[in-house]
Amino acid sequence: MTQIQGKVVRNTGAHYIVETPDGEEISCKVKGNFRIRGIRTTNPVAVGDIVTVSINEADKARGADATSWITAITPRRNYIIRRASNLSKESHIIAANVDLAVLVVTLAHPTTSTTFIDRFLATAEAYDVPALLAINKVDLLKDDPDEVELLDAVTYLYKSIGYPVMHISAATGEGMDAFRDALRDKVSLLTGNSGVGKSTIINSLIPGIEARTAAISEAHDQGMHTTTFSELYHLPGGGEIIDTPGIRGFGTIDFDRYSVAHYFPEIFEESKNCRFGNCTHTHEPGCAVRAAVDESRIAQSRYASYLSILEDSDEGADKYRKGY
Repeated sequence: MTQIQGKVVRNTGAHYIVETPDGEEISCKVKGNFRIRGIRTTNPVAVGDIVTVSINEADKARGADATSWITAITPRRNYIIRRASNLSKESHIIAANVDLAVLVVTLAHPTTSTTFIDRFLATAEAYDVPALLAINKVDLLKDDPDEVELLDAVTYLYKSIGYPVMHISAATGEGMDAFRDALRDKVSLLTGNSGVGKSTIINSLIPGIEARTAAISEAHDQGMHTTTFSELYHLPGGGEIIDTPGIRGFGTIDFDRYSVAHYFPEIFEESKNCRFGNCTHTHEPGCAVRAAVDESRIAQSRYASYLSILEDSDEGADKYRKGY
């Protein structure tokens, strides 16, 4: 058996495609059971993982179809994870070993909810991944003063917390040069709701990618794999992006209720002034966070998102106690 290291660049459902240092792509299956702190995952291996692949050279020498196996995963620098579905107790690893988590959102056609944004940003905080908010389709907002005001308000909210926010239009090219610069020489996760324009963004970032993905789809007989499974692409100017399927909701997992505030920077900052060190910021007297919400120093939308994640944490604890 020959062993080689490579990076997982595509998940086709039945197989993982691993890219070797010399650019060869190997179709592999998983051998063994890989777990993260005992969390049950729908995908033990994720795009972005550095893995060890074992290849049966004897089969190849005989001209037989050789099955290659992923036998080990190099410890991850980080990863982004979410609950597989609202009713699931399993998680799904979106991507591993990323330098930047880019959340693509739209404020119209369709509208991305602030709850979705906040849940994603909190998860990025929890797993030590820097995040960037890219508001796409801004060209569709400029003729409506109310939508322009919304764009300004959302931008101000997240910039004031400390998150970089970029205005882009993949359709017209507005802001795309600056966006390319932000991704250069990084491994960036690109995710968001269905319909926010990720495919158009990728086509703008990588000229000719439509033809290449169609060829890959035909070769692997996977049909619409680029919208069904995650895939890593190399950027012409340096760096990589990991494209993910559009997702409807972002369920958090494995959050301790007393740690949730740590993943909301402005809530964590205010919590230092709470009367009790274990304040959950829901009912306790002397809560500085609720006072800050009442005084509009913390946005109502952010506080509501915080409470929704607390509900997730309580639900998870109840399932654990009941033996689900």
